[in-house]
Amino acid sequence: MNWQKYVFWFASPWRLHALAGRLVAPLLWLALLLALPGAWLGFVSTPADAVQGEGYRIIYLHVPASWIAMFVYALMACWSALGLVLRTRVSFMMSHALAPTGAWFAALSLVTGAFWGQPMWGTWWVWDARLTSSLLLLFLYLGYLMLQHAHEDPQRADRSCALLALLGVVNLPVIYFSVRWWNTLHQGATIAPGKSLMAAPMLAALLLMCAAAWCYTAATAFQRVRLLIEEREAHSRWLDRLQEQDHA
Repeated sequence: MNWQKYVFWFASPWRLHALAGRLVAPLLWLALLLALPGAWLGFVSTPADAVQGEGYRIIYLHVPASWIAMFVYALMACWSALGLVLRTRVSFMMSHALAPTGAWFAALSLVTGAFWGQPMWGTWWVWDARLTSSLLLLFLYLGYLMLQHAHEDPQRADRSCALLALLGVVNLPVIYFSVRWWNTLHQGATIAPGKSLMAAPMLAALLLMCAAAWCYTAATAFQRVRLLIEEREAHSRWLDRLQEQDHA
């Protein structure tokens, strides 16, 4: 099958290293080009919300951070499953490369949510389903990162982290559906497939900021996986030749 062909093609560390090197800079530039108009629309151009006033503008940080935190963890689980099933080393490395950025966005989601909730709810924090499951997501990220460095043997660390990623993925539907399953302070979904409750300029700003966050996440993951490959393939011939070319 075609997907298997591409998976095994880029399962080679040197091919993934080369691909990642070509993508990092364009993705960072694209993130900047998307973030600039998104930030201008969201924080300057669009009018204040009729109900929440100026305080609603934090959604342009909070929503992308929340989406990225969940999506990255889902990607980590997918890469972990590929690594366990197909025994491809780069699959584990891609999962490791995504984890720090996912953890950062999970923390940003909680912090911006607190700043949003305080004026809207009158409190920085409530133990409702959405906030509690989002906090659990951050703990899963931190546990993954600690487990990654707890083993001296990289292969044992790979397997342990993969199992944690696969176990923790059950928290994602809890986060997403919590506002439907339980009575929470957190508002319901403003955007759903095929419909949106936001005005067009607000929606455009939000989508631009989300796209910028996706590009930034991909760039940092590719840059990090290059470093992981160089660390684990430190004595390989292809890396020695590459470093000789860089110094030539």
